[in-house]
Amino acid sequence: MATIELRAFAEMQQLFKERGWSIPKTVAIPENGITGSDLIKQLDIPADNIEAMFVNGVAFGLKHAIKPGDRVAFVPQGIPSIYRVHLGFYSKENRE
Repeated sequence: MATIELRAFAEMQQLFKERGWSIPKTVAIPENGITGSDLIKQLDIPADNIEAMFVNGVAFGLKHAIKPGDRVAFVPQGIPSIYRVHLGFYSKENRE
């Protein structure tokens, strides 16, 4: 299997701490990649806790494909509106 580097923003860091995960956490994924949604399932993270993700520094929805070697960061629900614009995920339609 291939791997990715996984990080977390804000409240998601608490989940990493509770589970004893390092930041960044190396995660094994299939050689052909995985979607953000499938990665969340693999890691047993409630999907409602995650609003968006960054893949190699760019904001994407959870349907986006993650490839081996990517750097991924989950963004929790509830980021204030001004930051949403700056981070690039200001509406649900932009994250699909």
